[in-house]
Amino acid sequence: EYYEQALVVARNIEDRHSEGAILGGLGNVYYNLGNASKAIEFYEKQLIIVLEIGDRRGEGIALGSLGIAYAHVGEAHKAIEFYEKRLVIANETGDRIGAGVVLGNLGITYRNLGEYLKAIEFFEKALVIAREIGDRRVEGNNLFNLGTTFYQQGEKERGIGLTKQALRIYEEIRSPN
Repeated sequence: EYYEQALVVARNIEDRHSEGAILGGLGNVYYNLGNASKAIEFYEKQLIIVLEIGDRRGEGIALGSLGIAYAHVGEAHKAIEFYEKRLVIANETGDRIGAGVVLGNLGITYRNLGEYLKAIEFFEKALVIAREIGDRRVEGNNLFNLGTTFYQQGEKERGIGLTKQALRIYEEIRSPN
């Protein structure tokens, strides 16, 4: 309700930047309520606006959100397209956190498709960034994802070893994971 009110205000004062951000927020609300299809509608509207106003950061966020939503509705290949565009923008703008997130999302998507070697490649790149920026939680998540991927492809001992590394990090940082 508040987002919808804010959207009316942003449109009335012709604040396109805020309008795009609010549309993205509405998309997030619908996604978190389990309605990824409705979220996609709002992310697409957000993308149109950020493209019109030349907001590269907003464009990257909208593309990443669309990738997540499309992955959620089972359209992995469409999700990959959005993730790849998001990665280009993250690299162009020096957004290391965004690059790490999207690399991890690409890894998950490829693992879900059974393309384990590609998944491993993306998780390893995401792990490098997590360590570079000092994000221990994300480092643990990527180790866990690598471990489960190696395990699924038949390298059980390697997978268990990586998962144990993730567990140690989770324990050190007291993560609920």
